[in-house]
Amino acid sequence: MKKSVILRSALGFPLGISIEYLITIAYSLIWGQGYYSPCVPELANAMGNEIRAVLLQTFLSGVLGSGFGAASLIWEIDAWSIFKQTGIYFLTVSLFMLPIAWLTCWMEHSIPGFLSYFGIFVFIFALVWIIQYLSIRQKIRKLNESLRQDSET
Repeated sequence: MKKSVILRSALGFPLGISIEYLITIAYSLIWGQGYYSPCVPELANAMGNEIRAVLLQTFLSGVLGSGFGAASLIWEIDAWSIFKQTGIYFLTVSLFMLPIAWLTCWMEHSIPGFLSYFGIFVFIFALVWIIQYLSIRQKIRKLNESLRQDSET
């Protein structure tokens, strides 16, 4: 289990950085008015300059990817119910996501800003969970149909 945690964390680090980079490109395309915005201006101001802000954001995005990667092992604990897996996974990734979002100024530093960001996070989490659940359920149905057909022959 330790090897799996280390491996998934190690693979998650560059994946987290890659996703963060793609998000900055999308953000720049939508709101950048023709300019690339590697980080939010609040983070650059807080860090003293843009390069320090980007370095911090890049490192923390890697940490976030590592956290999500390691937490993905929760889905492989077959002894737990889907409810328990979901709850513990959500709590785990929230403990990574929310502090990093605060430190990188991805959320407004206020109670309404936190609640808004958390609400968006919950919505995206639920949407991805539902899509994954329906996909897996469909695969199980197909597998069961295949097994029924095999047992009839």
